[in-house]
Amino acid sequence: MTCTKCKNPAVFLTPRYCKNHFIEYFEGKVLDTIRRYRLIKEEDRIVVAASGGKDSTACLHILSKHYKVTALAIDEGIRGYRAKTLADLKRFCRSRRIKLHIVSCKKELGKTLDSIATKGKSSCSLCGAMRRHLLNIHAKRLGATVIATGHNMDDEAQSIMMNFFKNNLAMSARLGPVSGLSQARGFVRRVKPLYHCSEKESYVYNHLAGLGTGFNECPYTNDSFRNSVRGIINEWEKIMPGAKKNIIRNFLKMVPKLRKIHQAGHPRACAVCGEPCAEKICIVCKIVTKRHA
Repeated sequence: MTCTKCKNPAVFLTPRYCKNHFIEYFEGKVLDTIRRYRLIKEEDRIVVAASGGKDSTACLHILSKHYKVTALAIDEGIRGYRAKTLADLKRFCRSRRIKLHIVSCKKELGKTLDSIATKGKSSCSLCGAMRRHLLNIHAKRLGATVIATGHNMDDEAQSIMMNFFKNNLAMSARLGPVSGLSQARGFVRRVKPLYHCSEKESYVYNHLAGLGTGFNECPYTNDSFRNSVRGIINEWEKIMPGAKKNIIRNFLKMVPKLRKIHQAGHPRACAVCGEPCAEKICIVCKIVTKRHA
């Protein structure tokens, strides 16, 4: 089986490309997403939310070839997992002369994810809140105007369906290629350059481009609601190829209306830390101060 663009052996089936043409295809898709949704402007100061995993490393690698970027990593304190991914990230950034800043949840918040994971709330939800909180604070300190994340098409399809199952369309209004409370004062705009890249494509790109990342999953993943939804969507994809793309396509048609309905007005500032949030006190400060209202 040969590449559709040359006579070299194909390494990927859909599209059927050789190593070089697949790398060109993947990087082109990322750059096209940036252009199509105007994710990055010429004057932007870019921070890449990096973890040492395949998606954020692919994002960091591609953006660093075209823009000046800084890597920002959050150490949640996950024993037996985060130290390895951060070691991979340090090695990667060192080899490409990319500035890397690592922020410790323990030092900043006085707590690690491991120390709060048994409190009854989803570990993934708590981790996501802590990461977003610290990314926003430290991106501002670094003078960033945009945070690029490694969220891929599979991640987005899962988030869309999770919110659907939970009847939480207000949270869906924050999804899309530009995510979060993008118009809120004190909020650094978050963008997803890998928005139209599948998880499988990201995995293959990492291998072919020789990025040297490990593919270990967080130990909290197996017990998460997201993992269950991932399995459901993967089954749909087997039965109806293109299901993930169709979830994204239909969501993008809906998102302008969702934002009109659910993002009227402006979020308030947290009474404790001053960061943008929907309630009087943000979830991270509730965790830190044990105020579970």
